[in-house]
Amino acid sequence: MMDTNRNEGADLGRIGIGMMWDDFVPGTRWHTAGRTITETDLVSFINLTWFTEELFTNRHDESVNVIGGRPVPAGMVFTMAEGLVSPSLDRTGLAFLHTDLDVKHPIHIGDTIYVHCKVIERPASKKLDRGLVRTENTVVLGDGTELLVYRPLRLVRRRPGST
Repeated sequence: MMDTNRNEGADLGRIGIGMMWDDFVPGTRWHTAGRTITETDLVSFINLTWFTEELFTNRHDESVNVIGGRPVPAGMVFTMAEGLVSPSLDRTGLAFLHTDLDVKHPIHIGDTIYVHCKVIERPASKKLDRGLVRTENTVVLGDGTELLVYRPLRLVRRRPGST
């Protein structure tokens, strides 16, 4: 049976490829899907990194915990945020070069994070097949509470023939 809903002759390009340098116009904004942080995430991160600070590993005497609740390391949340952002750079991101990171609010198990991204600069590089992109990425809760703000500088592919 013939599919009559198909757009004959349309070239959709490669599906599943991230944004290229040319797409990162300063002022452009987008946001990621959400991700709920679980106890398993915390345990896995601690075991993988040996990040064995008692704040995150000892639940015996939580009264000395000035943060309250079941906090998670900001470094873990940063890496999870990068995982949420990564589809926007799928097969186009070449290098993560630098970032500034500000922790704004404690993060706890059970929090669901989202990342709001905004392009703040897009300098060209000497090589015509790539360029630099700096974004401001704000990790937030569903109610808008800011948790982390970081400003990564990345090397990103350019479209062939773009100037």
